[in-house]
Amino acid sequence: MRDGKGHGGNLIEAASIPILVVAWHLLAVLFGHRLFPTPVDVLVEMWHLAAQETLLADLGRTLARAAAAFVAAMVLGTLVGAALGRYREADRLFSSWVLIGLNLPAIVVAIVCYIWLGLSEFALILAVTINKAPLVAVTMREGVRALDPDFAELARTYRMGPWRRLRRIVNPQMMPFALTAARTGLSLIWKIVLVFEVLGSDGGVGFRIGVFFQNFDIAGILAYTIAFMAVVMAFEYLVMRRVEARVLGWRRA
Repeated sequence: MRDGKGHGGNLIEAASIPILVVAWHLLAVLFGHRLFPTPVDVLVEMWHLAAQETLLADLGRTLARAAAAFVAAMVLGTLVGAALGRYREADRLFSSWVLIGLNLPAIVVAIVCYIWLGLSEFALILAVTINKAPLVAVTMREGVRALDPDFAELARTYRMGPWRRLRRIVNPQMMPFALTAARTGLSLIWKIVLVFEVLGSDGGVGFRIGVFFQNFDIAGILAYTIAFMAVVMAFEYLVMRRVEARVLGWRRA
């Protein structure tokens, strides 16, 4: 029974995108306007842009920026969150800083970084990192606070060293929080990078969409958007979900 439900759920999930494409095509045919292209028109435009090599080059630049910002935000946010969760005094002292970071408008951070550091790769990646690190820090702080003290006592009883304690006791308890921080942070980083590329960059998906916007080229905008979303969804299904199943598979046993 459990397998049947899982198979049915997979079929429903697989039908989601085709249904969206059919609905899009019907609406495009119904309106029949050049500013509402059909899926076929967008696919033809995507093929044309890929043949010119601009699409793949821009995708590569955006993904490289997103990856660098993601790693930096995860490392910085994890270190800060672990410190705030471990030391109450530090949490009381810097909690307002984290709150400000969570609510600081991303556009303000980007503009300030661009003014101070120029329209550079470093400024863009730094701005994205500043925007996303507080979210990671809050999630990891809650994970440290949720650590079971009984396991810590067990580690002391068996005289575990710090590295073994980290690997056997801390990491298994922290992984759900780390995965949550990674997934939520990554979903936001994709979008923020595009916005910052529109503001100031010499290439990338966001930059190219800004150019298409100036020319009212909807087919080009949708071609770049779909190509980018295809990469994002592939990463979700081929990487994130597999990592989650491997790390948290014991919960379903």
